[in-house]
Amino acid sequence: MSAMPVTTYRPLGRTGVLVSPLALGCMLWGKATPEADAFAIMDRYAEEGGNFFDTADVYGQGESELVIGRYFRARPGLRERVVLASKFHWQMGDAAVYPNRRGNSAYHIVSACEASLRRLGLDHIDLYQVHRPVSSVPIDETLGALDRLVKAGKVVYLGTTTFAAWQLTEAWYVARELGYARFVSEQPPYNLLDRRIERELLPFCRTYGVGVIPWSPIGGGLLSGKYSSRTPEPPDARFTRPENKNHPWAKRKTAECLAIADAVIALAAERGCTPSQLALAWVASRAGVTAPIIGPRTMAQLEDNLGALSLTLTEADHARLDAVVAPGDHVSPYYEADFGPSPYRL
Repeated sequence: MSAMPVTTYRPLGRTGVLVSPLALGCMLWGKATPEADAFAIMDRYAEEGGNFFDTADVYGQGESELVIGRYFRARPGLRERVVLASKFHWQMGDAAVYPNRRGNSAYHIVSACEASLRRLGLDHIDLYQVHRPVSSVPIDETLGALDRLVKAGKVVYLGTTTFAAWQLTEAWYVARELGYARFVSEQPPYNLLDRRIERELLPFCRTYGVGVIPWSPIGGGLLSGKYSSRTPEPPDARFTRPENKNHPWAKRKTAECLAIADAVIALAAERGCTPSQLALAWVASRAGVTAPIIGPRTMAQLEDNLGALSLTLTEADHARLDAVVAPGDHVSPYYEADFGPSPYRL
């Protein structure tokens, strides 16, 4: 596969910044993916023209940001090619000792940003994202603190993750009224198992020019081909490991979900691609989507993900997938208890 030509890059909302059509999620760096392997994956992604790295302070309690910081120092000049996104919100450190190292208060936002910059060894973050909404914190407090970071040059753009359309609408008009920097992107869960963002969120983002960076486009592996109603469950995978049985997201593996996985496996076989490539290409092709976030644990997974870029789905392919899960519908919950109250729960 050749490097992504400039024509394949997509604008990040209305910013004018161009990002690659797949964002590289770095959640596993320093944990499931050792540092040397993470370096190799980032090298390969950059070699193919990838320029959009996504991390968060909570990933490995700062370890992912530390790995990325060391990577930039080991690759002089690469930082200038990369659009780097990070996030704040989740608890950092012992909650009993540091009760304010979480949430969307101005107190936490300022300290979280400074801590991320120290770990990264950088003077600014390109896209700083609110990892989840908090209804108990007024949005004007959150926006005010973020605006100060933008004015100080520590953050260039602002984004959100798993916000409802009404929350983005409120934030948009509060920012306009108070003269604050606005959110330019949203990271929602989006895949063939949960299409609820098509109801209101995607229309909002297309109307207001907000970039959309979907997480879990392969359903956390449920659409990778590992799972099927026709084959035994894989013994060592995310949804089948004994230690994960009681995890809140374990409920995503439903009987209906396996039926969708069967349909993806069948269509992928006909198209001559892997199921994960088909699922990823479907998300990347949806109107309003900027760049799905891939989360490869290994080089083999990255190579598979990159293969989705050469796959073009036909109208017949889309119609066939719509027939197994209707637009705006869902068969698996991707807004659930571990992510706070669901803005989309019926």
